[in-house]
Amino acid sequence: MNRLTPAAALALGALILTALPAQADSGSGLDPDPHLAHRDSYGTKATYEPEGHRYSHAPAGFTPVFTENVSRHGSRSATDSEDGDLILALWDKAESAGQLTGKGEEFGPKVRALEAAMAKVGYGNLSGLGKEELHDTAVRAAERLPSLFSKIAADGEKIDVVSSGQGRAIDSANVYASALADTNPALKPLIGETRTDKDLLYFHKAAGGAAYRDYLANDQRLARTLESITDQPRTHTAARSVLRRLFTADFVDGLSESDRIAAATAVYNLYAIAPAMSDESPDGKGKGKAKGKGEGWGMERYISRSDAAWFGYLSDAEDFYEKGPGFADSDITYDMANVLLDDFFEQAEAKRAGTSTLGAELRFTHAEEIIPLAALMGLPGSTEGVTEDSPYTYADNPWRGASVSPLGANIQWDVYEKDGRYLVRMLYNEKETAFKAACRPIAKGSKFYDLDELERCFKRE
Repeated sequence: MNRLTPAAALALGALILTALPAQADSGSGLDPDPHLAHRDSYGTKATYEPEGHRYSHAPAGFTPVFTENVSRHGSRSATDSEDGDLILALWDKAESAGQLTGKGEEFGPKVRALEAAMAKVGYGNLSGLGKEELHDTAVRAAERLPSLFSKIAADGEKIDVVSSGQGRAIDSANVYASALADTNPALKPLIGETRTDKDLLYFHKAAGGAAYRDYLANDQRLARTLESITDQPRTHTAARSVLRRLFTADFVDGLSESDRIAAATAVYNLYAIAPAMSDESPDGKGKGKAKGKGEGWGMERYISRSDAAWFGYLSDAEDFYEKGPGFADSDITYDMANVLLDDFFEQAEAKRAGTSTLGAELRFTHAEEIIPLAALMGLPGSTEGVTEDSPYTYADNPWRGASVSPLGANIQWDVYEKDGRYLVRMLYNEKETAFKAACRPIAKGSKFYDLDELERCFKRE
């Protein structure tokens, strides 16, 4: 079995406990807010929560002339039935042998109902909550920029809508566009039909992602690191703890270590996806009543918060190394996102040059694009890569999948103009967000930046 260097193993072992959000002490580097710590356990399957509530006024005389965004698709069902199939096969075996616990007896029917709901929605498709998230995000965008959208309608400017071409991204685009049109019917004829650009919004699977795909398939440092992070005593302890809620001790003892981890991971994955399916739950009734909490399916009954936190950390570690900042001496995970950052600049620059007929550019994509873009741009939480000897832990790295790229995550640039001067304000999950430290705002503490300055600090000059 491949392992980390002795120094790395020692460092990681010392941080095992502090990597647990639910049991971290004040020196762990974790957010003390219990809600945030619990939310982290869902990783990138966390449902969307807008983070912005207050917004700065533009400097005197500046008016919005353009907006552009990139959004991850909204909440969805699982991409396949693999987790449900795996744990239900084990559950059926335990039931036949009379080796279910009281909670275990409840668990099988709950999983079958959840799987049936996901199959009805369509594996990988937007759930009711996902549609709600995109609809509400569009409405809030219109409310933040009423003068811009009135100007677009009055001037007959176009709104371009583009997606990765995957079903859930197309549906997200269409829901968003429809909601935007509902805020001002004059916008409807100006919104273009959703088009596909795989090179721009599915770059991890397009030609530009060839080197990245080779990294995932063949990089031995990546494989060695992820295996060592997973193969810790805490993982084996957590796996047994998860399964003991469902099955008798004799039944769990009869499984191999690898089978225990696989089964516990399947339970965790069902727990993580359940909130995204809250509208389809028996208690959801299509109104998002269980929004973001999972109560509609009750999957939180079958995994403790500390065990969910551990498996959430393992999920985050995989995403961190495979999509995020990764190793500090390599940009292989995010260099390919330049195609998307370039498009942000090109759209804003075309508006400044007077060559654009667009009032808005709306893009819809996936976590595999949002996470690398966040790392490339140096967005909050995505600034710190690691070394092999000092691997990723919650204790000393701020990266969290639930914050960087929850379902429905979005990055938006609003462009303002006055007398030929163009300013840009960025929103990240609808929160006013500073650009990276190398970029200078127009005034200390301001969230507005000259477009010229952004070109300089992102080396586009």
